[in-house]
Amino acid sequence: MLVAQDDPLDQYLVHHPEDLFDKPAEAAVIDPENPYVLEPHLRCAARELPIADDDVGYFGAEAAAALERMGERGELSRRRDAWHDAGRDSPHRAVDVRAGAGRVTTIVNAETGEVIGTADEHRALATLHPGAVYLHMGEQFLVRELDLDRGVAAVESADPDYYTQARDLTDIEIVEELERGRLHDVDVSFGSVLVTDQVVGFVRKLVSSNEVIEEVPLDLPPQHLETRALWLTIPASVIERAAVTPKQLPGAIHAAEHAAIGLMPLIATCDRWDLGGVSTPLHPDTGLTTIFIHDAYPGGAGISERGFRHVERLLTATLETIRQCPCSHGCPSCVQSPKCGNGNEPLDKQAAASLLAAILGTTWG
Repeated sequence: MLVAQDDPLDQYLVHHPEDLFDKPAEAAVIDPENPYVLEPHLRCAARELPIADDDVGYFGAEAAAALERMGERGELSRRRDAWHDAGRDSPHRAVDVRAGAGRVTTIVNAETGEVIGTADEHRALATLHPGAVYLHMGEQFLVRELDLDRGVAAVESADPDYYTQARDLTDIEIVEELERGRLHDVDVSFGSVLVTDQVVGFVRKLVSSNEVIEEVPLDLPPQHLETRALWLTIPASVIERAAVTPKQLPGAIHAAEHAAIGLMPLIATCDRWDLGGVSTPLHPDTGLTTIFIHDAYPGGAGISERGFRHVERLLTATLETIRQCPCSHGCPSCVQSPKCGNGNEPLDKQAAASLLAAILGTTWG
């Protein structure tokens, strides 16, 4: 028996159980040459045992260059044909198996001094800002303070009748296009991007009704993330074939982006929190309507690359999920996202389905 949650992936598998029972497991992807992953692990290795020249090859093709960079920064020193850790503090603190790459924020219960968890820097700003309701092991906490310099969030036990959602602004810049493919009349690209995200406020919503009871502005610094992404550049001819009007277009691409991110676990071991997305009717780097799906980790995690190589399957599953959802205007089972920084606005389910069908060269009806 399958019990489906209100999630696009669950809804797709309910209608396609063969993908769960008859097909091999989705691919686990990682980029071992990602410098944000490789360098901290190399330093940990050098701390435990100096890395001799004969050992460098075990760490991959990029290890030699990474060791040289770390030597120039003073993190490693070279003695007797081997690399030694040059730091006083243990480098293992810089590697967090839960948070991925980047600085780790420690979550501390201010009432007891107990450490209850950690979060990477990006998630800390979205979920541990002052005033946020934070859930841990089924228990609610209210965030009292976020100290970014020390990497500490102080929380206290609470039982509010509301929950919080962050509001953010996101921009994305194409750094380098590494590959390009074609899906009918749409160019599909993969490459390096720079994502700038700033949490600008949050809303409090009643648990009982999801009603917004307060909007609170925040003054937090922008975060910059250089990572990998896939993107679709959609020409005007495809939009016209889909009969999507300029007024509908922002909601159509936003809804398609949400649903596609929700279906990405179908082809790679991940969840939607491992990814981010940006959709815009006119992106300055492409000059066209563009949908981006990017890895949420510095340097990339291989997830968006997997999506690039299987983009037709991803978009086909996305279209089927939207089509089969019985809701009228969009819901968490198809186009709404629990992590949307814009409060799931605008979204246009019907226009998204029409646009995806046009991209795939089919019809929506």
